[in-house]
Amino acid sequence: MIPLVILLIIIFLIITSFIGIYNSLIQLRNRVKNAWSQIDVQLKRRHDLIPNLVETAKGYMKHERETLEKITEARSKAMNAQGVGEKAAAEQTLSGAMSKFFVVVENYPDLKANQNFLMIQEELTSTENKIAFSRQNYNDQVLFFNNKIQMFPSNIVAGMFGFKTEEFFEIEDQAERAVPKVNFS
Repeated sequence: MIPLVILLIIIFLIITSFIGIYNSLIQLRNRVKNAWSQIDVQLKRRHDLIPNLVETAKGYMKHERETLEKITEARSKAMNAQGVGEKAAAEQTLSGAMSKFFVVVENYPDLKANQNFLMIQEELTSTENKIAFSRQNYNDQVLFFNNKIQMFPSNIVAGMFGFKTEEFFEIEDQAERAVPKVNFS
């Protein structure tokens, strides 16, 4: 009788642990999805702001059509990108086009003084900060999830139910990884 009770308790503990691990995997997977949706919201906001910025600049930058077209093209590719890796690469291209745009803007003092342009630029800057924060949160959630999938004993449950590791939202461009040089001389 006692061995049967002990066996039932052991089976109960194994099943309870199994259910707990499975539920924690589901919870972490949902956190990853939520974190990705936060990035997606900010990227959409960014994509919505860019045409307004380009339209405001068009009147001033008549000789910079190629720069404006590159931004529009990069925005379109970023909006149509699928998956974390493809979206990260497309957003990196868009960021590069926007950086070149802001360098060119320096040659147009009237544009830099335009209130509408300044307001949109400020909104875009704020959005870029939110994207960076969202990307950090997403990568943190992916790290927790991937660790759970790869560590014992949860890796057994993850394998049984087909949980796959998630991809980090990483910066590919080595130029962005480089530390800026400061020279005071």
